[in-house]
Amino acid sequence: MSFSPKKIFSKFEMTSLSFPNYWDLAAIILVLAILVILGFGVHQMSLPYQTGETIPISLDPWNLPYYALRSVLRMLISLVFSLVFTFIFGTLAARSKHAERIIIPMIDVLQSVPVLSFLSLTIVGFIALFPGSMWGPECAAIFAIFTSQAWNIALSFYQSLRTVPYELQEAASMFHLSFWQRFWRLDVPFAMPALLWNIMVSMSASWFFVVAAESITVANHNIMLPGIGSYIALAVLKADGWSVFYAILAMLIVIFLYDQLLFRPLSNWGERFKFEQDDDNTRSGTWLAALFENTTWVRRSGILLKKFWESFVNIRLLQGQAQVIPSYNQKWQKLLVIFWYVFLFAILAMSLAIVSKFIFAYVSFKEGFHVIYLGLITCTRVMVLIVLCSFIWVPVGVWIGLRPKYVDFFQPIIQMLAAFPANLFFPVVVMLIVRYHMNVEIWTSPLMILGTQWYILFNVIAGVSALPKEMQQVASNFNVNGWLWWKRIVLPGIFPYYVTGAITAAGGAWNASIIAEAVNWGQTKLVATGLGAYITVQATNGDFPRLVLGTGVMCLFVIAINRILWGPLYNLADERFRLE
Repeated sequence: MSFSPKKIFSKFEMTSLSFPNYWDLAAIILVLAILVILGFGVHQMSLPYQTGETIPISLDPWNLPYYALRSVLRMLISLVFSLVFTFIFGTLAARSKHAERIIIPMIDVLQSVPVLSFLSLTIVGFIALFPGSMWGPECAAIFAIFTSQAWNIALSFYQSLRTVPYELQEAASMFHLSFWQRFWRLDVPFAMPALLWNIMVSMSASWFFVVAAESITVANHNIMLPGIGSYIALAVLKADGWSVFYAILAMLIVIFLYDQLLFRPLSNWGERFKFEQDDDNTRSGTWLAALFENTTWVRRSGILLKKFWESFVNIRLLQGQAQVIPSYNQKWQKLLVIFWYVFLFAILAMSLAIVSKFIFAYVSFKEGFHVIYLGLITCTRVMVLIVLCSFIWVPVGVWIGLRPKYVDFFQPIIQMLAAFPANLFFPVVVMLIVRYHMNVEIWTSPLMILGTQWYILFNVIAGVSALPKEMQQVASNFNVNGWLWWKRIVLPGIFPYYVTGAITAAGGAWNASIIAEAVNWGQTKLVATGLGAYITVQATNGDFPRLVLGTGVMCLFVIAINRILWGPLYNLADERFRLE
């Protein structure tokens, strides 16, 4: 495809001769205001900072708009890095079996590593990387938030690429698309509906970890970054109920704003990428889209960006060519693969030996077995909660997904519910447990799933939205209903999406156990028996050998469950329930 910048600029000049209208003025003011606000926030993130310096955090509610800006900026920056990670590693895992055997277990491990462990191990490195700058602790917080977003988005993208229909793959081959063109013309558009849903739920669920990311406690040294998370942490520490209320109100306003300015337009835009379009499109447009559609200059200026995007997408990079590989090359290729796996196994064994030596130089084997016992308790909590949430949210997700006109209504509500950090429920939980002498081991458990159960709901809604309309019409014509309808139509159709949501919800629940099993409100502290509470105590005390032990045991539990349960379910979803 030929590309001439001169032709584009000449066309752009010809179409820009008309005068701007009032809509142009409103759109330009809105865009400039957003850019100025974001620029101010980035400037504040780059101010000087010295290690040990106390950053004042005030509970004055008038500071909440500024704190909200800093928190949202961190979340948006981490979201950009999460998308880059997703496009690189999600694609590699879906396209290469050898890469899949490394990347998917790596994600299994990383999504089970608690945020406190990431912060404890990375804060020193980031501060050393940016000496004398606020970017050191800021990057540590951004990285911690990244770890709460990236794995879910990457798994969703990986699952979508594995279920691309064969006819679309054949069409891409017939048009001789290069790897680069296929990625942007087929893979990304096909994955876009589920990807957008998971981006929204990841953005909302990351609020749960903003508290830990912005209020860093390592070796009894506190670093509190300006943000809603640190505001909530300080309010909980001082048992200030009114400040908690102000934080809730600020979060509702912030979620509403970025839903209207970002996610609602993206969700409506993503409808065009559905595998099958719905003729009866009952979803309403957004006021932001209507604003830009009524502009003159702004809309026409998009022609230039569109042309540049087309030229970027149509680069014939990594053009695939069918070649017959000689037999001797195949032998060398097999030997190279064997050598690669032996090398990886050796590196893994060496790493395990070094870590084990480091841990058990300070920790007894008896304590090691006790930590495994704590892991079994937390594992039981996680699996019971996943089963209960599945029975609740799968029917709800199917009901919402089958009614597109309700999606716009429920989407912001679900985002708001998903965004509520469990810390905001601490006063209620602590007061109920203390007043009615309730069992701490049981009644703190729901806090583990509050922020992660929405992964199941969002993925089920995305799966129902992707069901072929012909399949639903055939079921209606043959009067297929009741359990037969669930067994033959709905459950097989949403199964790949449910597995993705359940895996991420389980990983998030493991991660959330560090907050849910050690609850405090002011001077009242409730600690449940479990691996999460153990990790929280060791991170606060700065006991790195025991922190590494607790984190390692948690990783081993998650890997074992994924290999025994979720891995086979993933393969079943790929082999039996993909669209063809």
